[in-house]
Amino acid sequence: MAAAETSLAFQAQESRARAGGSMRALSLRGLGPVTMDSFFFGCELSEQARSYTFRVEEEDDTEHVLALTMLSLTEDAKEECNVVEVVARNYDNEEIAIPVANLKLSCQPMLSLGDFPLQPPVTFRLKSGSGPVHVTGRHQIVSMEGSEFSEEDESEDQNPELLPILPAKKRQGRL
Repeated sequence: MAAAETSLAFQAQESRARAGGSMRALSLRGLGPVTMDSFFFGCELSEQARSYTFRVEEEDDTEHVLALTMLSLTEDAKEECNVVEVVARNYDNEEIAIPVANLKLSCQPMLSLGDFPLQPPVTFRLKSGSGPVHVTGRHQIVSMEGSEFSEEDESEDQNPELLPILPAKKRQGRL
């Protein structure tokens, strides 16, 4: 249930950001105040730095998401294929590597990913080519302050007690 509430908080943040509203505080049912922050993220992959790992320190009641927005070559790039792969963990907590972009200066110098969400830790690698490739995005943090949420609350919300359906009472006489 906490993951669903966090997802709701991210969706609310995105809709407020698009509407030009405030993204600082929100109150979700049963969780108390929720604080959302979004920070610019960027790194450069090149022959000198072929990989970059994005990590966060684990804190109580916070969720971190790295939303990738764009990968782009600079004018210093050579005319070659630059393959960027992301190394992250899947739902079984196994490390997987997936190519996300194949950039070439003459035909595709940049790729928009439209807020592609990743859970940290995540590593970006320049699998082939010499770059430089710029990776940009947003580091989103949701803090749930004063959360009294527990496993008992979650089980109660998932299995509400069903009340029996009673037959309707017949009216006596006319109105």
